Amino acid sequence: MQNIGSNIADLREAAGITQTELAKKLRTTQSAIARMESGKQNVSADMLRRIGQALGKNLVTLSPGTVNVAIEGGKKLKGSIETNTSKNGAVGLLCASLLNRGTTTLRRMPRIEEVHRLIEVLTSIGVKVEWQGSDIVITPPKVFKLKNIDIEAARKTRSIVMFIGPLIHEMASFSLPQSGGCKLGSRTVMPHFYALEHFGVDITTTDKSFVISRDDTASAARRGKTVTRGVLTATTSVIDGTRNKADGALAHGEEREIVLYESGDTVTENALMAAARTPGVTVIKYASANYMVQEVCAFLQKCGVTIEGVGTTTLTVTGRETINEAIEYTLSEDPTDSMFFIAAAIVTNSSITITRCPIDFLELELLVLEKMGLQYTKSKPYPSYNGVTKLVDLKIKASKLTAPLEKIHPRPYPGLNADNLPFFAVIATQATGQTLIHDWMYEKRAIYFTELDKLGADTVLADPHRIYITGPTPLRAAELICPPALRPATILLIAMLGATGRSVLRNIYSINRGYENLVARLAGLGASIAYLDEF
Repeated sequence: MQNIGSNIADLREAAGITQTELAKKLRTTQSAIARMESGKQNVSADMLRRIGQALGKNLVTLSPGTVNVAIEGGKKLKGSIETNTSKNGAVGLLCASLLNRGTTTLRRMPRIEEVHRLIEVLTSIGVKVEWQGSDIVITPPKVFKLKNIDIEAARKTRSIVMFIGPLIHEMASFSLPQSGGCKLGSRTVMPHFYALEHFGVDITTTDKSFVISRDDTASAARRGKTVTRGVLTATTSVIDGTRNKADGALAHGEEREIVLYESGDTVTENALMAAARTPGVTVIKYASANYMVQEVCAFLQKCGVTIEGVGTTTLTVTGRETINEAIEYTLSEDPTDSMFFIAAAIVTNSSITITRCPIDFLELELLVLEKMGLQYTKSKPYPSYNGVTKLVDLKIKASKLTAPLEKIHPRPYPGLNADNLPFFAVIATQATGQTLIHDWMYEKRAIYFTELDKLGADTVLADPHRIYITGPTPLRAAELICPPALRPATILLIAMLGATGRSVLRNIYSINRGYENLVARLAGLGASIAYLDEF
């Protein structure tokens, strides 16, 4: 009951209403609300439903895997929607906050399931995390208590792997639960291991855990290692009197150079966080330049870390031995949130305005859509609250689209964002002609796109990475269960908005991992969508 009460209090404060005001909405007393929020009063299923209605949030979403929505599709959207802040930026910053021995305030933090899981992990290891409206204040403990880690919460997010980079500066050895998150086939973590061994880090995997140790003086975790069943095993030795480039310690004035095995977002962030508190210069080559990486760079620069090459594939980091500052940082907007509403407007043949769109991370997507026939206008650019990200307002016009002549495929930034690629699958159902989507980055994700067939789409899966979609096809209502992957789940919701009749989408935890208050936001644009009152 205490957890439910805390969640009610958080949501009430986020809505900007007092206990007395909530009590009036529920026709009860302020003291009753106070007892509920302190966990001293039982709350019935009916009361949870009424509180959820009063706060604009179905409280069942606080129990992952139980939330369902109903959509009366075929209705046009209208009005304006503001782009929310970024899930991927948020989780990177939560992990990066572990570098700071002072207080970190992160403003405009999205209240999404992925953030809740990471906060649960942080508090379990001794970090104090306090919500203040839409901001959070993070205060580290004197000693991190990894033995108390919330294993269940940690296993529900792949972001837990980004704890390694910060925590190697605090502990000589520790273990973390193996991570979960989206189910997208084989998503290896070995590039993280290869990057971090340059800092003297040795990582061994067990069936359930990552076991991490750091030794700057030993020759462990060097390039003279191979991987057998996910375990790093020594196969060669470092000859006395020679210097291996992967050593954790460097001679005075020498640069540490890391060539990333994979130009991934989280591996780049992990390497950045390892370098941030390692004195000297670290050069990270083949780095991701994606939006969440640039977000982490902006935060680290506020922490006094010097980073050159932000927005490029080579980052030069001059680390600090200690960071102990009162840091405030405001999160940037999420390009995948903007893209969700662009796709929703296209599929429902609607005209809407989407404000605060991070244009540098949407330009190629908009170019492809423009070539397909989308009509839109954009405002002059203006800065985000972080002073770094460039934003525009987009006015999307109802348009008739045709299939592109070229295949649509993702690339590392500045290419088409891999997280935005699935939106083109549902868009293709309404474009005249045949569209080829090549989802080469993720194993088997394209298979999830065939779920659109159950809503009337015409797809042909060529292989686990390539799918042909022929349109336009009238979408029809259906009852479906969300796939366990965020972006494939969202495109089913978008298709249901365009499908005539009543659809039901069950188990939307995977959507709530990355999108805040999505049902209410869509309803604000005129969509007929609501949580099902099922307990």
